[in-house]
Amino acid sequence: MSASPSLLALIPKKEIGTVFSREQLYFILSALPDPAFILTESGRYGAIFGGADHRYYHDGSSLVGQTVFDVLNVDKAQWFINEIRHALATRALHIVEYSLAGSDVKGLEDTGPGHPIWFEGRIQALDFAVDGEEAVVWVASNITERNVIETQLRLQSETDALTGLFNRRKLIDVLDARFQLFQQDANPTVALMFDVDNFKTINDVHGHPEGDKVLVSIANTCKEVLRGSDFAARLGGDEFVILMPLMARDQGLAVADRLRRRISADLTRTLNHPVTISGGLSEFTAKDIACEEILQRADDGLYRSKRAGRDRLTAV
Repeated sequence: MSASPSLLALIPKKEIGTVFSREQLYFILSALPDPAFILTESGRYGAIFGGADHRYYHDGSSLVGQTVFDVLNVDKAQWFINEIRHALATRALHIVEYSLAGSDVKGLEDTGPGHPIWFEGRIQALDFAVDGEEAVVWVASNITERNVIETQLRLQSETDALTGLFNRRKLIDVLDARFQLFQQDANPTVALMFDVDNFKTINDVHGHPEGDKVLVSIANTCKEVLRGSDFAARLGGDEFVILMPLMARDQGLAVADRLRRRISADLTRTLNHPVTISGGLSEFTAKDIACEEILQRADDGLYRSKRAGRDRLTAV
C-alpha cells in the first residue's frame, strides 16, 4: 500500500494561508501577550518572544545567552532543568504550575516581590537543535490572580465558616493522609474528639448566639494552645476533633487534658457560668485497617466520658 499524501499536498495553495515575511513573523511573535522562552537542555536562554502584556511581564531580553543557573538559585534552576528534560524525553506537551519569589532570583532576594508570583508553564520540545543542543519552547502565563481565587475557594470548601477551623471534609482527607504515613513509618498519632457538656441547654437557655460564642471560643483556644503540626477541625454541631501527630497515647492524653481544662476555664470566664467538655482519645494501631477506626474509638471514648459523669476524658 502506497503512503498517503500529506495534508498540505491536498490543500490548494491559495487556501494554505497568508505567507508572512521573517520580519512580520518576528513582530507577530513579539506581540504575544505571554512570554515564550527558547530554552536548551542545559538551561540556556536561546531566545525570548512575546511578553507584550506589560501588566505582568518585564523586558526579559537580557536573559538571552544566560543560563537558568545564572539567574535563579540552584534548587529552582535545577527544577527548571528537570522539567525541560521531561519535555524533551516525552516529546509531548508538558504543563506545569510553579511560583517564583524574590528569594528564587539572584539579586532580588531583598528587593523582589513580597509574595510568590504563580505561572503556568507550557513546555514543548522543538524538532530542531538550538546552538547544537536540544531545546524546548516554554510559554509562561501569569496565573497569580487565578491562583489566589482558587486558593480562596479551596479554603472556603475546607473551612468551617463560624469557627475558622477546618471542616469535616478536610478532616477526613487529613486523617486518611496521616493514616497512610502511619502505615509507612509507624510514627504515633492520636486523635481527640470532644464536645461541650449540655450544649443544647446553653442554646435553649441563653440563645443560639451565645452557643455560637462558645464554639468560637473553643476554636480560639485550640489555635492558641495547639502546636503548628496539630490539626483542629469542627466535626459538626459542638463536636471537635484534634489530630496530634508524633504523639503517643499517654502523652496525648496529658496534652488533651490540659486543653480540656483550658477550654473549660475560658468558657466559664466568657459566659460567667460553669461550662465543661468531655472527650475521647485514641491512637492509630497496627491492627487498624482504615483511618475511620481511630475516629470510631475516639467517639466511643467520648460516649464513655458522658456515661461516667461528663467533664473528663477517656482513652480507648
